[in-house]
Amino acid sequence: MEHFAAATGQRDGHAETSDNRKSPSVLVHSARMVTGGEVIEDAWIAFEGKTIDVVGTGDSWKRHLNGAPGPRPEIVHAAGQWLLPGFVDIHCHGGGGYSFESADHAPLALDLHRRHGTTRSVLSLVSNPLPVLRQQITAAGELMAVDELVLGVHLEGPFLDAGHKGAHDALSLRVPDPETNAELMSMGAGLIRHITLAPELPGAMEAIGLWAAQGTTVAVGHTNADFSVAMAAFDAGATVLTHAFNAMNGLHHRAPGPVAAAIRTDGVTLEIVNDGVHVHPDVVRMAFAAAPGRVALVSDAMAAAGAEDGEYHLGALSVTVRGNRAVLTQGGALAGSTLTLDAALAHAVKVVGLDIAAAAMALTEIPAKAIGYGHKLGKLSSGYAADAVLLDAELEVQEVWAAGSRLR
Repeated sequence: MEHFAAATGQRDGHAETSDNRKSPSVLVHSARMVTGGEVIEDAWIAFEGKTIDVVGTGDSWKRHLNGAPGPRPEIVHAAGQWLLPGFVDIHCHGGGGYSFESADHAPLALDLHRRHGTTRSVLSLVSNPLPVLRQQITAAGELMAVDELVLGVHLEGPFLDAGHKGAHDALSLRVPDPETNAELMSMGAGLIRHITLAPELPGAMEAIGLWAAQGTTVAVGHTNADFSVAMAAFDAGATVLTHAFNAMNGLHHRAPGPVAAAIRTDGVTLEIVNDGVHVHPDVVRMAFAAAPGRVALVSDAMAAAGAEDGEYHLGALSVTVRGNRAVLTQGGALAGSTLTLDAALAHAVKVVGLDIAAAAMALTEIPAKAIGYGHKLGKLSSGYAADAVLLDAELEVQEVWAAGSRLR
């Protein structure tokens, strides 16, 4: 309790109050709170507008309300339920039958994921010709201007290795030459939060430095890089490994590849698509053990997440979805997932066998830090964004708040 008290401004399990405090807008009490790698029993939290005002334990929430001016807040009794920070998805292409590539459809795709606990999203775009990317980035910027829950754009390409392209159109792939970098940086100024590239391509090391210098998170992915090239990329400023183990050289005992390089390098986050299809549960468990506090669970979801099996598109390519497995219609390569992050959490706890505190960090604090939002997202602590997910004992989402507003 000492760590929790220090982090939340409490003493002896009682929230500090003052005579000039405002009435909270939402107060959730009697929950099993999971935040910062801990489980806090009989916890409560109060939102004031878009941020978390105070966190406490026991019945001190009653004293917090007594005498507070203003209207009575929404009060949620959460006994027997889990309260987690809102999920942060840094790699997602769509859902609910819709893609982020369409300006009209992106809000519908976001709605699906928000109902499943994702309160902040980065919009991932696959490789496309530059005029198409310009149009998509512009549309994303317009959405960001009216939706604060969208954190930016993730360019998953076009600087990818053709031999590890996965569900990317080979005709849209390019090398990161200075002209292309400059054009993308110009069209995505202030919008591109995250970019994936293959570091072995001509000009890639220079590109890593350029993108990192302007505050964009750079990820290694869709790559033929060996261990030494991946290490050089991380030394140059890359800080994420895009969907670890997928679309890259595997972890071999004499050729450890980019996964081992990421594990070795402090400060590098390993994305994992924890749907039971992309990575075996025992390999997921191994990654968490080898890189504690540095694994981010991402959805990598395409339009079919939360929708029916059938035929879809990812960029210019046709995708067939059967039994929650999305593959290219031609060639059969995995084409994203049909995952939502609540399902990733449940799979991590029930199948992989992770402690819920470690699993929760991989959906909240760790991805938020990976893209530069660790100071305001991913924790249930005073001053952080009022983003929270309430789940029942079986880890089914019951209620969701983002920026203090109810989403479900």
